[in-house]
Amino acid sequence: MMSGNALRDLNTLSMSERKTDGLSKVKFIKTCNGNTIKNVDEPEKKSPASVCINTSEGVHAGGEVANTEVEYIESENLSDLEDVDACIEKLLPGLEGDLIPLVVKSLKNPRSAVCKTAIMTSADIFRAYADELVEFLGPLLVQLLLKSSQDKRFVCEAAERALETLTTSVFPVSLLPKLQPYLKNRNPRIRAKASTCFSRSVPGLGVEGIQEYGIDKLMQVAASQLSDQLPESREAARTLLLELETVYEKSNGLSTTVSEQPEISSWENFCQSKLSPLSAQAVLWVTNVAREGLIISS
Repeated sequence: MMSGNALRDLNTLSMSERKTDGLSKVKFIKTCNGNTIKNVDEPEKKSPASVCINTSEGVHAGGEVANTEVEYIESENLSDLEDVDACIEKLLPGLEGDLIPLVVKSLKNPRSAVCKTAIMTSADIFRAYADELVEFLGPLLVQLLLKSSQDKRFVCEAAERALETLTTSVFPVSLLPKLQPYLKNRNPRIRAKASTCFSRSVPGLGVEGIQEYGIDKLMQVAASQLSDQLPESREAARTLLLELETVYEKSNGLSTTVSEQPEISSWENFCQSKLSPLSAQAVLWVTNVAREGLIISS
């Protein structure tokens, strides 16, 4: 039979366990955008608490999980500023020090909702700052190229739209040098997305801009992508080569539709003078097939 001292010890232990269990049910308080969100445990409810905050990080408090949602207001739905230039002047110095690193960190977040929000933020930054962003573009660009190729579908689609915004917002003369290193990236998916962005950006130069930038330089870039392992890279290269051929022949007063004219060989000579024999052959095959298709359709 248990002694009185043993019973008292058991009662003391039971009370201690109950106190410890009570302490494990704590209050969850989080401040977001100046508002305090409070989650007080209710003993009679066994279901996990659910709160809605502007972050996608799950919150664990005393074993209970707070479900979270992400809300992001797109730039089209924001109210207009009274003095846009003044705001940009104040915000621009903080891009490299505060904003860009935070966005890049969010782009690396494993939670898809956080990542998509960061991608939408990137697109708005491109629209707002355009060429002023170029010197800070590197960390953002590599993450967007990666996310557009190997993530969940809705994340990939958001990243694709952000890259399209980038190529239409930033002037090609500033953007093309930033894209070019990624055309040789070890990751074939990054190469493919960079090649697509490069091809999409070049026409923004216009005929005179392409001539000033260097048709031969652009042609060499496109020729190097024709042998890439991914079809997306090869298709972007073909698109770029056709654009370059059109610009070259317009600038030299040549016809792109009548292959029997001797002047057409000027494009062939140009390719052979700027490329290795194998690369020139590949480039001419692409442009000749396109020209033959144009003649047949006409």
